[in-house]
Amino acid sequence: MAKIALALLLSMGAAHSVMALDYRSVSEAAVLFDAPSQKAKPLYVIAPGTPVEVVVNLDAWAKVRDMKGDLSWIERRQLDSRRVLQVRTGGAQVRSEAFDTAPLVFETEADVLLEYLEPGPAGWVKVRHRDGEVGFVKVGQVWGL
Repeated sequence: MAKIALALLLSMGAAHSVMALDYRSVSEAAVLFDAPSQKAKPLYVIAPGTPVEVVVNLDAWAKVRDMKGDLSWIERRQLDSRRVLQVRTGGAQVRSEAFDTAPLVFETEADVLLEYLEPGPAGWVKVRHRDGEVGFVKVGQVWGL
């Protein structure tokens, strides 16, 4: 009996670890609500391009988590599959190659949005700034992956 319980727990853990997070970006300025309804309490307006993690899909609504961890509801039509990353802290360094000593392409402030291009070597991701500059940033410096 203990072996069966252990196998069940291990299989649940394995299933949980392979579940992909569903990140989207907001396609237009949108009101976030405390419940899935236009009649619910509006919480705040979220800027276009901001990444959110979709936690639950419910008909025309999605429950989302923002970078701060706050949960709210948004109309699904206001979400885009385009991947955008948000810089966590000021001083995030975007480099020409995916290593610490590569030349610095640019440095960003907190909350700057960067277009996700592709995964880089372990711990890095390739991004593009809205001004067109491209480089690699450490995964820990951005949110939305």
